[in-house]
Amino acid sequence: MLKLMVTVCLAMSITLFVERVYMGIVIVFIKLFRKKPETKYKWEPIREDLEFGSSAYPMVLVQIPMYNEKEVYQLSIGAACGLSWPSDRIIIQVLDDSTDPTVKDLVEMECRRWATKGINIRYEIRDNRNGYKAGALKEGMKHTYVKQCDYVAIFDADFQPEPDFLWRTIPFLLHNPEIALVQARWKFVNSDECLMTRMQEMSLNYHFTVEQEVGSGTYAFFGFNGTAGVWRISALNEAGGWKDRTTVEDMDLAVRASLKGWKFVYIGDLKVKNELPSTFKAYRYQQHRWSCGPANLFKKMAMEIATNKKVSMWKKFYVIYSFFFVRKIVAHLVTFIFYCVVLPATVLVPEVQVPKWGAVYIPSTITLLNAIGTPRSLHLLVFWILFENVMSLHRTKATFIGLLEAGRVNEWIVTEKLGDALKTKLGSKVPRKPRFRIGDRVHLLELVVGFYLFVCGCYDVALGKNHYFIYLFLQSMAFFVAGFGYIGTFVPSS
Repeated sequence: MLKLMVTVCLAMSITLFVERVYMGIVIVFIKLFRKKPETKYKWEPIREDLEFGSSAYPMVLVQIPMYNEKEVYQLSIGAACGLSWPSDRIIIQVLDDSTDPTVKDLVEMECRRWATKGINIRYEIRDNRNGYKAGALKEGMKHTYVKQCDYVAIFDADFQPEPDFLWRTIPFLLHNPEIALVQARWKFVNSDECLMTRMQEMSLNYHFTVEQEVGSGTYAFFGFNGTAGVWRISALNEAGGWKDRTTVEDMDLAVRASLKGWKFVYIGDLKVKNELPSTFKAYRYQQHRWSCGPANLFKKMAMEIATNKKVSMWKKFYVIYSFFFVRKIVAHLVTFIFYCVVLPATVLVPEVQVPKWGAVYIPSTITLLNAIGTPRSLHLLVFWILFENVMSLHRTKATFIGLLEAGRVNEWIVTEKLGDALKTKLGSKVPRKPRFRIGDRVHLLELVVGFYLFVCGCYDVALGKNHYFIYLFLQSMAFFVAGFGYIGTFVPSS
């Protein structure tokens, strides 16, 4: 049985290795020859028409969905209201699903404050949270004033676009009728807050500098990141609008729009500031949603993609195999099952051997290729490997939940943003021993895996011949650190 598991894991490792090398080659080709999106698509600055005045500019809707965002609501609203665009050709729409009456009042007051400055801003609420973010965005599109809009820009509550955001994105949509989406890159304002945020920066930078660039440059398809992007409203409607059948409504919409033949553009040098989750609890919830949702969407849409008649066979293969199967399923499964379960188990069963190329060379190459997006953090590579292996436990569990449509498949917990809350709390007087619940700091799954790895390491030192004990002890320590909650930022109880 273990020998079969090793064979399967090696096959998955080779699959992931080939995918990473392929993307590495493509990104080099894109950087050397294709250059920027402006050279591939028509892009011209929008010039004012003296005859028609501001009416020559397209009408833009800016949606800001939020839920109890007490710490950051002013940032996103202020940034959206500061966007440079003719004031009579833009509508700011704040979609507030907050259940906290105090937060609701604060957000509404902020909207009124900007309205007094002449900003066309609408404060919209619902009497329920059906569909969560997708439901709020869908409801926001139903208002009569939206019918006059050509494009919709979406920003989550912690995102702060620069004033020129629309000037740089709208021309792609205006001059290229085949383009449905223009996606910007994320820029993390708190990446240096703690070691956990540095690790996240490394993972996400690879996603943006390689995965999104490759998708945009080859098949004009990539997953919409749910924020910091502009959609052509007619394309959004043609694709069926927002759906809440999974926890990745953004990816769902992107896949459906792509199957209609629409193209996407990613602008890597246009960055929008935002906040990374800095508490381990918030990050775990986010990663559950980001891993469970794609797996569930893959299950729901695989046949629909395969039988689609509007896109090429190669694009369908890319979406099914590369985008979904390898990146959203294999990458999670092989990281945890192989490196945290099967490889340690071979220490206990010496008859089963893992070839050196599978245990060392392939994972080392994959790791180095992943690290190219963040050169400043190369010295943290070992910590990143250990941290990613810890998180692969939750990603693997979430992937199975998504594929099997088990209990937490549609769980949606908004990622907590701290803003300046942590500085405020640390700056005020707090008890010497902050209060916390055991469940918030102690995580049994991590402790169980950590104990298993530690036992395997001890066995390898005493009786084994594989010399994996250095890795096993380091990885077990990483699981213990996470298991006892000593990871990320800890916000003291007030």
